[in-house]
Amino acid sequence: MLIRDKEALKEYDSFHRLWQGIPSVAVTKHGRIFVTFYSGGMKEEIGNYCLLVMSDDGVHFSEPVAVAKTEGKRCFDPNLWIDPEGKLWFTWAESPENGVFAAVASDPDGEIPDGEDFPAGSELGLRFSEPIKIGEDVMMNKPVVTKDGRYLFPIAVWAKTVKPKDYEYREEKEDGAFVYESRDGGRTFSKLGGADLPRRSFDEHMIVERKDGSLRMYIRTDYGIGMADSFDGGKTFVNGRDSMLGGPNSRFFIGRLRSGRLLLVNHVGFTKRDHLTALLSEDDGETWPYQLLLDERAKVSYPDVMEGPDGMIYVVYDRDRGYYKNSVEEMRAAEREILMATIREEDIIAGTLVTPGSELKRIVSKLRT
Repeated sequence: MLIRDKEALKEYDSFHRLWQGIPSVAVTKHGRIFVTFYSGGMKEEIGNYCLLVMSDDGVHFSEPVAVAKTEGKRCFDPNLWIDPEGKLWFTWAESPENGVFAAVASDPDGEIPDGEDFPAGSELGLRFSEPIKIGEDVMMNKPVVTKDGRYLFPIAVWAKTVKPKDYEYREEKEDGAFVYESRDGGRTFSKLGGADLPRRSFDEHMIVERKDGSLRMYIRTDYGIGMADSFDGGKTFVNGRDSMLGGPNSRFFIGRLRSGRLLLVNHVGFTKRDHLTALLSEDDGETWPYQLLLDERAKVSYPDVMEGPDGMIYVVYDRDRGYYKNSVEEMRAAEREILMATIREEDIIAGTLVTPGSELKRIVSKLRT
């Protein structure tokens, strides 16, 4: 269920949330920024909901303009994606049905009427489709579009050995880090193959189309990041192995920029979830000679990225989510921040901010007592 009524959305604003985390970002062709993350209750549990905020200046972000919530269920792991037609995809996972759902806004740059403060559901503002189901079970990261126009969605069934907190279901089904494809612009979907690496952990996988046309899948593991290759368009994945990229068993981002370089956002020189760093590769991921430290602090995690129309790179992540505490007072003592870095490739190559408009640690949302 997608909540867009302006009055109903007040229940989910920053004055009512106790914790927040796991963000994603999208930037439209006219520069409007959308960020999603989720919250609800005291932890990851039934009643969680995914919320969407926006900004037209990159400085001031709205309270929620849409919320995905279904009574008696858990909505979690939201993601944002702009497809080749300029449509905004707002996706989330929902349990206990084990489904990945999407609502699509055909005009994310739509006008906001005068006198209204980010109205939800306005005919002149954001208009979302009814949610559709893409596949089973969880999708954390952005789809990719191949050279032949296919949309590839990285959707996983978590390994049976994974026992996440408050994961409300475990059906008997084949598990793996799978790929779903759409050949008709996101109208229909079909499941392709997947990878099953040893020591997979929540998957959170991403797909890169390499310069030779093969696909490389990067997968979260308990030793960092694993990878596997497909030479048949995603039907099968082979040669599963350690990527040697490292990481503290946490979400990462990897994707191709318009320059042709690959961008990786991962933890480098870390103790736990700290030292979040952006890296660039000029040889399809074989080496990563350039890096820029985004945030050295503890409890920074779960980056998502989109390159804007002007080449600015937007990186969102969370800091000290504030959940799984013994009391509300302990939750309120946490930082509970959603943060954003705005950088360019030149900054990463230089290893420091050198371009106008680049900034680190900008607050998108911070919960206060």
